[in-house]
Amino acid sequence: QVRLVESGGGLVQPGGSLRLSCAASGSIFSIYAMGWYRQAPGKERELVAVMPSGGSAHYADSVKGRFTISRDNVKNTVYLQMNSLKPEDTAVYYCTADILAGGSMRTYWGQGTQVTVSS
Repeated sequence: QVRLVESGGGLVQPGGSLRLSCAASGSIFSIYAMGWYRQAPGKERELVAVMPSGGSAHYADSVKGRFTISRDNVKNTVYLQMNSLKPEDTAVYYCTADILAGGSMRTYWGQGTQVTVSS
């Protein structure tokens, strides 16, 4: 059973920073792309950042220059460093990973972590 467990969300003032973490566990053979999505109230889920296993990161225009995605392939963990946070960054953040496990590859999702940017 593969699981993605997120941590690091919370309440922060505008201009502040947060670091999200997402650890994959279970009978994993290989992990390909890992990334982050977010969903604000009343809006569709949107891509925030994605990092292929061997390529360059891709960011949504709205977070370029403020957010940084990174991953630790030994720990099967992906991170999202969020700086200069704005109220419009408020959302539930979900991590995602394309994982080969049990002979098949599929996209797994975390349970989501709330990020609230407010004074």
